Amino acid sequence: MTSDIDRYDRVLLAAVQEDARIAQSELGVRANLSTAAVNRRLKLLSGAGVIERYTASINPKALGYDLTLIVEVKMESERADLHDEMRRSFEAYPQIQQCYYVAGECDFVLIFLVRDMAQYVELTRKLFHGNNNVKAFKTLVAMDRIKTGMNVPIDGVD
Repeated sequence: MTSDIDRYDRVLLAAVQEDARIAQSELGVRANLSTAAVNRRLKLLSGAGVIERYTASINPKALGYDLTLIVEVKMESERADLHDEMRRSFEAYPQIQQCYYVAGECDFVLIFLVRDMAQYVELTRKLFHGNNNVKAFKTLVAMDRIKTGMNVPIDGVD
């Protein structure tokens, strides 16, 4: 799909990624396209999976989530069924914001967002201590949120 994405699409993607509520008429001005062309391109980009979803960014502290933790998890066995079971368990918890299956010294890296350490301890008992396939886990406590986000760099936009 990358080769099909032209400069107009890149302008639209950059603007929508920055503010998903931007009016299509404003997008048209930025990309030098008609509103109908903007609408058509956004539908195509969504249909192709380039735009995965439209979302709002919420300040976690406003809802009492003051603690961010980065957790490395090592599996006992990498059998496919056990691996899939572990992935599903991580996907089931909204406190796990991000989950990466990685190469290296650990198998998964998780980003947790929790209210406090007590909530995290409760989650570790469910996810790690109660799972025979967790060999070890290591927790890093974020001291401050310097840069967060999921924006994808978009080349070719002035």
